[in-house]
Amino acid sequence: MKQKKKQKKEYSLFDGQGQRKYLNRQERLRFQACAEAFSLEVRLFCLLAHFTGARISEIMNLKVQHIDFSNGTVTIRTLKQRKEGVFRQVPIPGFLLDNLRVYIDNRAAHPRYERDRLWYFSTRTASRYIKAVMHKAGIEGHRATARGLRHGYAVWATFEVSISKAQSWLGHADLKTTLIYTRVSGREDRELAEKMWASG
Repeated sequence: MKQKKKQKKEYSLFDGQGQRKYLNRQERLRFQACAEAFSLEVRLFCLLAHFTGARISEIMNLKVQHIDFSNGTVTIRTLKQRKEGVFRQVPIPGFLLDNLRVYIDNRAAHPRYERDRLWYFSTRTASRYIKAVMHKAGIEGHRATARGLRHGYAVWATFEVSISKAQSWLGHADLKTTLIYTRVSGREDRELAEKMWASG
């Protein structure tokens, strides 16, 4: 007798108490502003998470050669796909590129300097830094994590660019994963509704 295949539970953007797992626009802007109070190294790490939606492990994996200054992008190795050697390019703002150039030029003064290395802290410490910026920004609960930042970026991207482009930037193997982020509510729903009201 054939056993029924266990159905995969659909991912939700809300926890068991109905709280958002993603940062909304106001929270993302507060996170970005509060990152300015930290050292350049910490600030750049946090802003790369903010502007790429990359996972902590993916940003920790970045090398100097992954910052493409002429193209205005960062090349991220997608670590959650089953295939090895899957990379994606994500555009980042000019001011972030300028700050990365300064940081890269000055790394040689760091006591733990290595030629192609970008960061000199552990993944656990990186997670603590992101939580510290969240705390300073007054963001609490389930969404006050690197994952909440990634989810916030995903919601932002799916509202502003095509679904296929958002899928590419997020490194999703399956479009169904990206489509989850179109089901947001609250402030994002209101912004959409206001556009609809203005046109009608």
